[in-house]
Amino acid sequence: MEKVYLPNEVLMSEIAQLLSEGREVVMTPKGNSMLPFIRGEVDKVRMLKPDSLQVGDIVLARFGERFVLHRIVALDGDKVTLMGDGNLKGTEQGSRSDVFGKVVEIITPHNRRRKPGKGRLWRKALPMRRYLLKAYRKSVKLFNK
Repeated sequence: MEKVYLPNEVLMSEIAQLLSEGREVVMTPKGNSMLPFIRGEVDKVRMLKPDSLQVGDIVLARFGERFVLHRIVALDGDKVTLMGDGNLKGTEQGSRSDVFGKVVEIITPHNRRRKPGKGRLWRKALPMRRYLLKAYRKSVKLFNK
């Protein structure tokens, strides 16, 4: 299958439209904001339109013109707060209506499929993330030599 590259705003708008229609979408995310659980441009994610949202869900959301694939760290009524697992600080906030998709499966290049966890321990380890992510990146370099 030939890969097709589209500008992010075009691709993500199409994905959001497909999800809002109730269609399943499989995509390869970019970036490192969800390390170590989703590796940008390596893993794929399978998403569906969310029927419910919970703290710990990994979701695709649009805040203004920017789309993010991050984990829900707080819900307060209609307000949703997201943060990437690979981020050390900074969150995005919006409403539940800004969320288009929920990750229901992570697919590795070897077609190993796993359901995403809620990241409970990882969220509690926020003060230690800097060191854990550094160790992760070093181990990846060591084993990929």
